[in-house]
Amino acid sequence: MKNRDDKQPAFSEMIESCLNRRSFLLGASAIGAGAFLSLNPVATALARSSSDSLMQFSAVPVSTADSVVVPKGYTATQLISWGDPIFSDAPRFNPKGSDSASVQARQFGDNNDGMSLFPISADRAVLAINNEYTNYEYLFPHQGSEMTKDDVLKAQSAVGVSVVEIVKRNGSWEVDKAGARNRRITANTQMVFSGPAAGHSLLKTNDDRQGMHPVGTFANCANGKTPWGTYLTCEENFDGYFGTDQDLTLTDDDKRYGVEAEPSSTQWEKHDQRFDIAKNRNEVNRFGWVVEIDPHDPNSTPVKRTALGRFKHENAALVVNKDGHVVVYLGDDERGEHLYKFVSKNKFQPGNDTENRKLLEEGTLYVAEFNADDQELSGKGKWIELTYGKNGLTKGNGFSDQGEVLIFARRAATQVGATTMDRPEWVAVHPDKTQVFCTLTNNKNRGVEEDQPVGGPNPRAKNQYGQILRWQPKNSDHTLDEFDWDLYLIAGNPSVHPDSLYAGSQNITADNMFNSPDGIGFDDAGRLWIQTDGNYSNKGDFSGQGNNQMLCGDPNTGEVRRFLTGPIACEITGLAFSEDQRTMFIGVQHPGEKGAPSHFPGGGNSKPRSTIMMITRDDGGIIGT
Repeated sequence: MKNRDDKQPAFSEMIESCLNRRSFLLGASAIGAGAFLSLNPVATALARSSSDSLMQFSAVPVSTADSVVVPKGYTATQLISWGDPIFSDAPRFNPKGSDSASVQARQFGDNNDGMSLFPISADRAVLAINNEYTNYEYLFPHQGSEMTKDDVLKAQSAVGVSVVEIVKRNGSWEVDKAGARNRRITANTQMVFSGPAAGHSLLKTNDDRQGMHPVGTFANCANGKTPWGTYLTCEENFDGYFGTDQDLTLTDDDKRYGVEAEPSSTQWEKHDQRFDIAKNRNEVNRFGWVVEIDPHDPNSTPVKRTALGRFKHENAALVVNKDGHVVVYLGDDERGEHLYKFVSKNKFQPGNDTENRKLLEEGTLYVAEFNADDQELSGKGKWIELTYGKNGLTKGNGFSDQGEVLIFARRAATQVGATTMDRPEWVAVHPDKTQVFCTLTNNKNRGVEEDQPVGGPNPRAKNQYGQILRWQPKNSDHTLDEFDWDLYLIAGNPSVHPDSLYAGSQNITADNMFNSPDGIGFDDAGRLWIQTDGNYSNKGDFSGQGNNQMLCGDPNTGEVRRFLTGPIACEITGLAFSEDQRTMFIGVQHPGEKGAPSHFPGGGNSKPRSTIMMITRDDGGIIGT
């Protein structure tokens, strides 16, 4: 499709048409014969009355307060914050920021993001929590201006993953600092590659001539959880950790992944030559993977699963298909990048976790292509196989083998004609396995860049609000190449942009509006929880939207209610539930970002800290009901 900037009148007509369609009112919930998901049992249930809503809580209003606000009858309690000790011998948080790297390595990491809970018993569980990046203005007394070797090591020790045991005492969960499973995984933890790219020449370095033993993980955004009890952490914006002060000619693949031949903002390359892109050309290729971790064994070696492709992974949504194959849906969070899925070669074997742990080693990676009439916000799509020797992925077209296809998955996706997307972030599979949802957070380049035309699942130019995509695999079979799709929800601001697509879909009102949906996940009952990471200025296009927030959506009725608001300048991210669904764990990331006046969670004049919060009902009931 060509750039449609010269077709604004037609686009305006499409907006008017779409906003008047009943199918768009509840996210394509009631559509005529032959339309999207007409045979889906969830779609069939959409005719039920709103009084049957899955949500029984009272919505909270927009907030700009420096606190977590929850509905009446709910309480939000702090579980753990950046710098809190996770071992019995670790010191308490030092607000001066003068502690060493060795201290940070035994404390909860910074900027918590995605997480998963693994039950052990009714009153004990493990939480595996991503620590995405650091805020130097709070991590160091000098705010990063005079970085020493130990400072770099401290920053490397503040990222990765924190694994903590939690125990329920007197009806409330708390961290057990004596927990046998407690562990920090950082930018210096020894790992191993698996899959088709393991041992590839593009992964070999002077320190690892076999190309099999990468060191560390960082830029850990969101996550996934396997039915065999392991944790999937996803490496996203890894490029910003590499730099150089030397002259260097970058390849097109370097540029595609954001690598720059200049000093990095993290300054790691000053004291750790692994991160000098001129001195270690292949080190950057060893990041951008999904990493599988055993949260129950603190001595286990994390595995980077190359079969799932290398890009800026947001999360990994895993579903066991009805035929036993494991399918993992994956978003690449950058403007104009793509949506992927992986299908395992072998099948899940209930009770045989030894074999199940091999399922992500072999399989097929696909990328999505969306088709739609210009006048519709729904259509069909297909998954295109990214296998060497197929679909033009050959030596004559720049690929030498399957390992290279996976290492440069972005280039492969472009070559086969995949659809560019508005930053595909979290993916979530409905508990009944019939539908899949993906947040498309925003994209200022839509309709501006030639390769990012307006249309299909990306219907707005200069998209500042985002949308949530939904699709159903053909015959509810996640291994098949065909699917139907629509837009479950389009975020917007109906107060600022009435009567246009920038107002959002008709289930978005002045009472529940938001921008930039990011984290999403389902609870056991099928409620869709939506977290935001967007513009919190509360001005202009974002007037009346307040701080970032978490909403709850009922896929059956299309209703959306605001459940929670976060403190100043934070992102709400990360979602997990206790096994009984009576405690919700959510993350508050980077309160006080860029010097904003937050002192969460300590209040007063305390240093703001990223924090895991627990949400409970005062009567002990199930969250959301």
